[in-house]
Parts: sequence; structure tokens; C-alpha cells
Amino acid sequence: MTRRRSPKTYIAKAERALSTARLNLKAKDPDGACDRAYYAMFNAAHAALFALGAEGVTRPIKTHSGLEAKFGQEVIVAGHLPAEHGRNLSKVQKYREVADYSAEPVEVTDAAWSIEQAAAFVDAVKTKFGL
Repeated sequence: MTRRRSPKTYIAKAERALSTARLNLKAKDPDGACDRAYYAMFNAAHAALFALGAEGVTRPIKTHSGLEAKFGQEVIVAGHLPAEHGRNLSKVQKYREVADYSAEPVEVTDAAWSIEQAAAFVDAVKTKFGL
């Protein structure tokens, strides 16, 4: 790994994941779309935490639940972004778990909703933290 972790590297990953989510949905792959929509939000959440100094290279958050909790505490509860973004992160995470670990496919409407929420989440992080 040659590049350092930073808000900008995480937001670039978020944008790539969001783009792939849209392609997956267009290709009629709602499971892949949900997975990538979640990872767009996951990486944008890392970007927000790095921007706030709540996460760093020497102390990265390593679990999904840890990231969700830290994001809720440092970004949502602290008032940097509306609570709906925290709720939507949790809901899209649940769709991703269905997509990745269940034999049942995610509904196309749920995948489309997940992409919409991911796009709003990434945009909110970019706007709030100047990314």
C-alpha cells in the first residue's frame, strides 16, 4: 500500500463503489448493487471520521459494527450530519448482509433505495467535510 489513508482516499473509494453499485443494478444484480452501495457508505463514513480526527492511520477502525458505532457517536450525535444518515447506514448494512450471506436475493426496489441512500450519504460527507 503506497498511499496513506486520508479522507480523500476514502471518499475516492466511496465514489468508485457507488459507481459500481449503479452498474450492478443496471446489470440486474441487486445483491451486488447492495454490497457496493454499503461499501460506498462504509468508505464515506471512514472519510468523515478521518476528517474529524476520530480515526487515524495508527488507529483504524477494523469492524463494521465499530465503524457504525464510532460514526454514530462522532458524526451523528455530535451534530455534523442528520440522524437519518446513521439510520440509513444501518439499514443498507442489513441489506448487504442479506445480499452477501443469504440464499434469498435482495429486492430490486431495496437495491435501488440503497443506492439512493448511499449517494445522499456520500454527497453529505463530501459537502460537510469539503471533500
